[in-house]
Amino acid sequence: MSQQKVKVLSVNISDKKGTRKRPVDFIELDENGIVNDAHSGNWKRQVSLLDIAGIKKYSEVAGRDIGFGEFAENLSVSSLDFSKFSVLDHLKMGGLDLEITQVGKKCHGSGCKIFKEVGDCVMPKEGVFCRVVKGGMLKSGDVLEYHKKKYKIRVIVLSDRAYKGSYEDRSGKSILSIMEEYMNARGWYNEITRQVIPDEQSELIRLVEETLDMEYDILITSGGTGIGTRDITPDTIRPMLDKEIPGIMEMIRVKHGMEKPGALLSRSLAGTIGKTLVYCIPGSVNAAKEYLEEILKTLEHSIHMLHDLDAH
Repeated sequence: MSQQKVKVLSVNISDKKGTRKRPVDFIELDENGIVNDAHSGNWKRQVSLLDIAGIKKYSEVAGRDIGFGEFAENLSVSSLDFSKFSVLDHLKMGGLDLEITQVGKKCHGSGCKIFKEVGDCVMPKEGVFCRVVKGGMLKSGDVLEYHKKKYKIRVIVLSDRAYKGSYEDRSGKSILSIMEEYMNARGWYNEITRQVIPDEQSELIRLVEETLDMEYDILITSGGTGIGTRDITPDTIRPMLDKEIPGIMEMIRVKHGMEKPGALLSRSLAGTIGKTLVYCIPGSVNAAKEYLEEILKTLEHSIHMLHDLDAH
């Protein structure tokens, strides 16, 4: 995948929040953001970026040249196509690594100097905000490389019969199709894999541990959530969770159990292991559709929370 290049035109800092920033020769970035900048700290908007196109547009409205840093941006840049950026994408140069945490923000309105002057502000619409993953030095003329986050999703189907080839795995394929449609609709670069295994605890544990080692973002298991003697999925996964998310599955069981009492026997499970979201759902095509319909309503927010980007 070709990477977008973002050229730094000016690096800017300020001593206080709510004021314009001033251009400097270079900036030093560490785990708290930009050293000696007012927006440095343990939060998600440590570094702000704004493209020159937005600055020029508002210069025309204001009837004067708006200088670098006047919108309180840390990095004035060119070739920043903010419309293609998503949270958790990265901007890198050498060892320096900035993770995008927000695109746009709430406007301060009358508290903003530029807003008072032209009746509008570009940062809420086109500002890009980052936090520092790995620090370094940055100056005018440097070029950052844009890396789109790849969401890695693994689907594990537990079925003795499907594993032996007695019947086709339709539920796993359905999950793949639904997840691909969801990811692609949002422009999220993704990699989705599917594996069919027997209802064996040791094999499931091995694959889950491999999934974590390979830093997958989402793990979905299909099958083994009932009360039969070979239904071992929740019994295997629950002890491995760091946090359980009971509300999702409780709601699904009640919603569908009102019409189909058998749905109340499902021991479906949701939770997290490290930075991986885990969902254990029943092994049928209908269940894949019904469960993912509800799971996907919370997925983006769950990803943000798991990466400490909760808006609240």
